[in-house]
Amino acid sequence: MTNLNTQDLTARIKAEAKRIGFDLVGVTGPAPPSHLDVYHQWLAKGRYGSMSYLADERALKRRSDPLQILPECESILTVAVNYLPEDEQHAKDTPRVAAYARGDDYHDVLIERLERLTEFIATQMGESVPHRMYTDTGPLLERELAQRSGLGWIGKNTCLINPSHGSYFLLAELLLGVQLEPDAPFEEDRCGTCTRCIDACPTSCILPDRTLDARLCISYLTIEHKDSVPLELREKIGNWLFGCDICQQVCPWNRFSMPTKDPTFQTRSLLKPPDIEDLLNLAPGTWPKHLHGSPLLRPRRRGLVRNAAIVAGNQRIQAAVPRLIELLLHDQESLLRGHAAWALGQIGGTSALMALREAKETETDPIVLAEIEAAFIFL
Repeated sequence: MTNLNTQDLTARIKAEAKRIGFDLVGVTGPAPPSHLDVYHQWLAKGRYGSMSYLADERALKRRSDPLQILPECESILTVAVNYLPEDEQHAKDTPRVAAYARGDDYHDVLIERLERLTEFIATQMGESVPHRMYTDTGPLLERELAQRSGLGWIGKNTCLINPSHGSYFLLAELLLGVQLEPDAPFEEDRCGTCTRCIDACPTSCILPDRTLDARLCISYLTIEHKDSVPLELREKIGNWLFGCDICQQVCPWNRFSMPTKDPTFQTRSLLKPPDIEDLLNLAPGTWPKHLHGSPLLRPRRRGLVRNAAIVAGNQRIQAAVPRLIELLLHDQESLLRGHAAWALGQIGGTSALMALREAKETETDPIVLAEIEAAFIFL
């Protein structure tokens, strides 16, 4: 056991966390979350879309009390990492990827850092410490934990906002079987009467109770949603290939956001900006080497190519027509044939019209046929 008192141990752990690469560090206790009723109401209204794992009974039980996850838990260390790349993208005429996804997958990065921090804590204690670590993957209401740890408040855009650094942060938690000195919770709501995020959202997914309807959220539609994007939402996706940052870009508090110097989160060359034609050419079962370890792998080929087709249609990218025709006539995925049909209808032209006519004669999937018929309306 350590001879350090709680205050000194906490100070050492926080200093090491920052040395490892965490920008904000706070501590709270393992009390049950106060926002649990809001979360249950959100689930009851079906606003989680197809993310059924969020409503899993076992996960709900564990989410209700950190001690259900780690019975020995005495403290929860909450950390945050700035992920804003140095070349933030605001262009409306090129394909865009959410800032968090332009570098390496944060799940791998943050867990590795938490593992190093856990080793440091064990060294300080002179023995291993019971622990669990999560970053957006476990049954925790992590924004509430961050607020309780003094890192910021939950904004109207549903993001955690720090008054000095804005909201471009990734959160992670370390449940520990050791007593640390808790921080004072962040009690203020500094959004005031501002509604810029709510007003700017193209799909009106941000709700007045600081939750959002995932079924309308561009990030959900382009990342977590596995099936066809509803017709009425495709145009609203605009040029967002993967994720969306609009509700953060318009937030006044992000005028304080400074780009990270961490090379892990800098934009990969492939995404400066993304090449829609290259993405439409992704072959089944293969990934370019420069996408390995990227968050863009999450929706797999069908999701990423689907998104690329939507962006191609919205941006009227003529150079994408040959590949869209190939997808429409020959791809094994009915989802991609349908979205290719829609994109060709948006782009228009003689080649698109001829391909749609050919596909109408050979296609057997009723959903794709409906997409083809709808595409003719735009031509």
